[in-house]
Amino acid sequence: MPASYAYLGPEGTFTEVALRTLPEAATRELIPYVSVQSALDAVRAGEAEAAFVPIENSVEGGITTTLDELVAGTPLMIYREVLLSITFALLVRPGTKLSDIKTVTAHPAAQPQVRNWLKQHLPDAAWESAASNADGARLVQEGRYDAAFAGEFAAARYGLEALETGIHDAENAQTRFVLVGRPARPAARTGADKTSIVLWQRDDHPGGLRDLLDEFATRGVNLMLLQSRPTGAGIGNYCFCIDAEGHISDRRVAETLTGLKRICLQVRFLGSYPRADLQPTEVRDPLPGTSDAEFVSAADWVARCQDGRF
Repeated sequence: MPASYAYLGPEGTFTEVALRTLPEAATRELIPYVSVQSALDAVRAGEAEAAFVPIENSVEGGITTTLDELVAGTPLMIYREVLLSITFALLVRPGTKLSDIKTVTAHPAAQPQVRNWLKQHLPDAAWESAASNADGARLVQEGRYDAAFAGEFAAARYGLEALETGIHDAENAQTRFVLVGRPARPAARTGADKTSIVLWQRDDHPGGLRDLLDEFATRGVNLMLLQSRPTGAGIGNYCFCIDAEGHISDRRVAETLTGLKRICLQVRFLGSYPRADLQPTEVRDPLPGTSDAEFVSAADWVARCQDGRF
């Protein structure tokens, strides 16, 4: 396996900035790819050790392109995550004034984060989506658009100027990025972990989603993300992308996954990995019997019964 990480490029994306915060990135060749799909496919094909891609932002939620790629195709696993605070700059060719701007571009995930700013300052500008924010900057450099929303750090890379900086509609906006590799042993448990899965129901019936959620609730496992995604099998056919607190080696999480495997048509394990915010997992559910110690004690009791030692 080549010692390289693929990432959503070109150079100068927020993805690259977030990737370089990982200590191991300094020991890998970092290779930009034109899309999330191509970066993940490089891992599937053995051309890269791992791929680093955006998966969620605090304004719009899950990045559907990434979620759909993890749902479908050859299975991949998440090993790390990074949170990056996001503010945009309006990048233009030198000499461009605000009144000159008729077209703007950026990654689709950026639009909801600058929508109000656009309405106030450039209400008549036409929006066109780019493969990434940095690619939008490149397109401005080439003269295809008048301005791009990107990181201020991308200006020098593409010979542009930051006409406006600090642009954001929501204070403290963040994007979550994940390091994705081929399936292997999950990252070691830290006590501040997250587990990601995808669930497919056996059939559509009243209370079907509640049945899935009960598997988490009765074991005191807190959900951090729940998003439905179409399966492509027709209107009304959905799978569920879920992030839950805890690690697969935690008894409560392992039992939850066991229960889900029994009742679901399919379960795809996307990994257990350290939380970027380092918040330790805690049991918030007041139901008795949901502490780690109680799960371990109950499992030990069953084992003793099986051995005739009860």
